[in-house]
Amino acid sequence: MFKLDGLPPSAYTLKTLLMTTQLLHREPAEKIWRAGLAAVEPHSALRRILRRHGPGLEVDRWLWTPKPGASVIIVGAGKAAAAMASAVVDILSDPGSGFPPLAIRGLVNVLDEQAGQAGPIRLHGARPAGNPLPTDAGVAGSQTMLQLVQNAEPDDLVLCLISGGASALLPCPAPGVSIADKRALTALLSRRGADIRELNVVRKHLSRIKGGQLAAASSRAGLWVSLILSDVIGNPLDVIASGPTVPDPSTFAEAWDVLEKYQAVTDAPPTCLHHLRCGLKGQVPETLKQLPDSIHNVLIADNDRALEGAAACARDLGYTVHNLGSHLAGESWDLGLHLVKLGRDVLRGIGPIRPPVCILSGGETVVSRVASDGKGGRNQELALAFLSQIPADDRTGLTLLSGGTDGEDGPTNAAGAWADASLHTEALRLKLEIDDFRQRSRSYDFFQQIGGLFITGPTGTNVMDLRVLLIPTQRTP
Repeated sequence: MFKLDGLPPSAYTLKTLLMTTQLLHREPAEKIWRAGLAAVEPHSALRRILRRHGPGLEVDRWLWTPKPGASVIIVGAGKAAAAMASAVVDILSDPGSGFPPLAIRGLVNVLDEQAGQAGPIRLHGARPAGNPLPTDAGVAGSQTMLQLVQNAEPDDLVLCLISGGASALLPCPAPGVSIADKRALTALLSRRGADIRELNVVRKHLSRIKGGQLAAASSRAGLWVSLILSDVIGNPLDVIASGPTVPDPSTFAEAWDVLEKYQAVTDAPPTCLHHLRCGLKGQVPETLKQLPDSIHNVLIADNDRALEGAAACARDLGYTVHNLGSHLAGESWDLGLHLVKLGRDVLRGIGPIRPPVCILSGGETVVSRVASDGKGGRNQELALAFLSQIPADDRTGLTLLSGGTDGEDGPTNAAGAWADASLHTEALRLKLEIDDFRQRSRSYDFFQQIGGLFITGPTGTNVMDLRVLLIPTQRTP
């Protein structure tokens, strides 16, 4: 029996009970979510891969011993790149190794809010948070990186730090294509429902740096290792950040097919169409299909690892864990409805698991029908769908937290949103219609008004989305 300050439930209104009880459920849900985040924190992930070895450095299974005048060149981009750069500097400069610090220089493209220095590494602001489109500042940083790797010497080591968000943070348009035109095409395809794989096929073929071209620009470096934090389902290295250091299996023909699939040929910028048509005719070289043996790519963390960290925390808190895995995709709204049904099935005793249960899921969904003036993201849309099926007087205690591990959900400052009965109660009090906000693609406004946004700020990592659904042992009174 639920009590507050020793008094019986009858001393409180149902609304107070629901809100107080849901807050009790939100605390463990957020703790579980943040445990998943901690499992993919760049410092710990990199220390598993990168360590001092005598006067040199061991990178996964490769050993680099510096010769006089040699240096470590750091390049890269992504929402986790700032934290990754800081971790690399800490490891390479560790006084506990007993050896002098290694010579380091470099630049990585990061969010504007993360700009500054990580030791000798310049953290170059390439775009603001909440606006996932490439900028002129991002182009300037990318061009500097190309110069750095082109000037690498045979005894140098290049470490490339790649994480989710690098596609927009590492722009370098093909000759004749402006960043504004490339940005317009990306936005057009996104609005029409193109997924990350399709977007990257197009972006690679309008770039000087993606599709393996960044690594290929370094023709003289003795050893190149890319350390990659995955934000893509299945971890295909050629898709993460559009594969700037990975051979590209896609073609100009596939890029053109994406435009046709989403009926974008008539609306795409002429410069983009011209470049792609030249590629189709063989007048522009294809993206690179094979890289030298000196270039290596290492995956250091992904969505599965985040789910494992969240699951361990949930078990410690006494929940039975049901992990749906890291491959969930499709429409956000559909998955939100599916999670409600799954939670109710558990409460009805359908299936082998019994409350208290924590249902975890990862992956990355899409919102394919977006109004031109919409504001929200896939996690907020998913939470809105979940909330649409939870009555305001529901006393099962179902609590959902859906958030992007990068701290961003679409072009907003929220990582995602909460969904529970107390929030539906507040929506009814304010006379907010869920279907109205969905039709106008204004999930952000909806959750902002009822206090359901989940705001973390940039997290320093990025491994897609993490969702925590808690199903408590019993109903509230």
